[in-house]
Formats: sequence, structure tokens, C-alpha cells
Amino acid sequence: MSYTEVPGARVPIRMWTDPATVEGAALQQLRNISGLPWLHGLAVMPDVHLGKGATVGSVIAMKDAVCPAAVGVDIGCGMSAVKTSLTARDLPDDLGRLRSRIEQLIPVGRGLHTDPVDPKSLQDLTTTGWDGFWNRFDQVAPEVKWRRERAMQQMGTLGSGNHFVEFCLDTTDSVWLMLHSGSRNIGKELAEHHMGVARSLSHNQGLVDRDLAVFLAKTPEMDAYRQDLFWAQEYAKRNRAVMMALFQDVVRSQFPRAEVAFDQVISCHHNYVSEERYDGVDLLVTRKGAIRAGSGDLGIIPGSMGTGSYIVRGLGNEASFNSASHGAGRKMSRTAAKKKFTVKDLEEQTRGVECRKDSGVVDEIPGAYKSIDKVMAQQQDLVAVVAKLKQVVCVKG
Repeated sequence: MSYTEVPGARVPIRMWTDPATVEGAALQQLRNISGLPWLHGLAVMPDVHLGKGATVGSVIAMKDAVCPAAVGVDIGCGMSAVKTSLTARDLPDDLGRLRSRIEQLIPVGRGLHTDPVDPKSLQDLTTTGWDGFWNRFDQVAPEVKWRRERAMQQMGTLGSGNHFVEFCLDTTDSVWLMLHSGSRNIGKELAEHHMGVARSLSHNQGLVDRDLAVFLAKTPEMDAYRQDLFWAQEYAKRNRAVMMALFQDVVRSQFPRAEVAFDQVISCHHNYVSEERYDGVDLLVTRKGAIRAGSGDLGIIPGSMGTGSYIVRGLGNEASFNSASHGAGRKMSRTAAKKKFTVKDLEEQTRGVECRKDSGVVDEIPGAYKSIDKVMAQQQDLVAVVAKLKQVVCVKG
């Protein structure tokens, strides 16, 4: 489908879904965003749902301003995937051992590495820029500097919520490795610190929603935020790179006779800020639950833990600010999912997937998410499908 415009907004709200299907609270958030005086444009993805301040599944382009809530608290959250030389014929009947080994090497939940991972110890990880990256930590907000040791130990860890590591098959029975994570606790603390600073600024006092507070260009507060933001985005990208290298090591060890080879890793943020130019105007584009889908850009759009995912190539649709959805998107809250579904429901909806099937992940049940196939059908003018994947192993945080 092409986009629909929501009437009554100061700046047009372009939606790649039927506005009638969007929850009322999320629509109100979008109208609140459209009223910001710094807004240049707003695109809404088919996986849209309610967020804190800014709606998840929104692409917000501003001139000389940026809204931290339009990035979200998990700065740089995103996806990585890589195709392997393995096929379905190489897999054992029981994938429990593979799942256990992944969980042993990649800490999940609030877990961390006892000692920071040495980039030089991982076969598939580039060592370029690591010293400079950690040296730049000394310039981030003083309020989080004491977290340095924890940030180093959490590099290469999954986190919780909807983060995951998956072992997948595509429609040709080729094996893919895929994972979803972000900037861990250090990104969250940086985000919350700067959101607090933004809410205190005088130009934000009259906003209809204080969570939509912005930083303005050529101010020390904006400079400080951008410095910390871009560092956290790099942390998230490196975090996924470390996990993927650990995952590749697991696969080599579990399939020693296969001499496994790997294609180039695909990586994309879906909670981040980018400096981009549209119609001759330099803009700060925030994607909160959206990926960049410029012409030829490779991206990853996951479904849920039982329904599969898509590798895509962007079509460069500037009406969406070269963007596409970041996933299926939730259709109910975690609390609602826990009330509606049982462990038995989870077992049924994840049949054929080696994964946790207990009360701790019922809120991640496929039934709590929108249909990934319907979401993909709504954005055929944004991305082209490269591969469709179905997980056979899923490790949740």
C-alpha cells in the first residue's frame, strides 16, 4: 500500500497502515508530535504502537532540533544477521544442545561477562577502533562514568524483553544466524539522563507532553546529547558485533565437520538518529522502531519468536524518509499478554522452535504481536524481500 495522511495535523502524518486500526492513544501521540514547532515531517510505519512520549514505529524529521524520546531509551537497538554455508540437512534432530551452548556463551537478561570480551580473541570480529571507542567514553555525561566497568562487561550480552538470538532457516533451507539487541544499561542511563535535562529547558515548558522535550541546535545541551547519543549508537553496534562473533564461534564448535563459512554480516539500527538531507534541507531524522530503507540498503525486519522474519532491501521511498518498519510490532501490552495467554498457549504457538516455554516469556508470545506478513504487505513500496527466515532455535533474554 502507499501511505494515508491523517487529517487535522499541522504537519502531515503519513501512515503506512490504516489509521482506523491504530490504538487511540498512539494516534494522540502522533498528533502531539505533529504539533511540535520544530517538526519537518512525520512518517508512521505499519508496526506502529504506543510508546513513551514518541510512538514506536515513527520516523520524525526535525530541523535544528532533536527529541530524545523519539529515539527511545535503548539507544541504537537493532538487528544483525548473517547467512551461513550450513543447510537443514546439517542439523541434528535435537537442537537443545545448540541452544544451551548459545546461552552459555552469550549472557542474557541482566547477565554480563565476568571479564570483558577481548575483541582479539574472536575470529570474526574486527579489532579496528576499539581503543578509541573506549577512550571516548571519558567524554560522556559525568553521571554515568562510574558505569564504565559494567558497560565493558555487558559488551556482548543480550539483555531482556524482546531481545533474542536465533538460528534460522530460509525458504531454500539455508541456515542464518540472527540477533536483536541494543546499548544495554549504559545506553538506557544516558537516554534517561538527557531526557531529564531536556524536560528542564525553558523552551519545553509549554509542550502538551513533556516527554516530547527537545534539544535545539547550537546549544551546549544539544552538543552534549549528540556526543553521548552517537557513542551509545556505536556501543550498540559493537555489542551486536561481539555477540555475532560469539554466535559464529558456537556454530563452528557445534558443526566441526562442516567447515562453516559465513557471508557478510547485515546490521541495522532501529532506535537511532541520523543526519540526512531531504528537499535540500538538512534534517535530524529519528527512527524509533524503524530501519533505514534507502535504495539498496539491506535491513532486517523480525516477527515474533514463532513466526519468522525478513531480510529486505530498501527501495528508497523519500515519502517515508527512506524508512521501513522494524518488526511486526506489538498489538497488546506485556501485562495484557500475561493476562490473556498461558504457558500452554506459548507451547502451542512456538511448536517446532527450540526455545524457552515458561511463564517468564509468555509476554513475548507470538499472539501478542501483529502479523509480520500483514506488516510486510503494507510496505511493499518501502522494501523488497530478499529472504524469508523461520527460526528453529530462539534464545530470549
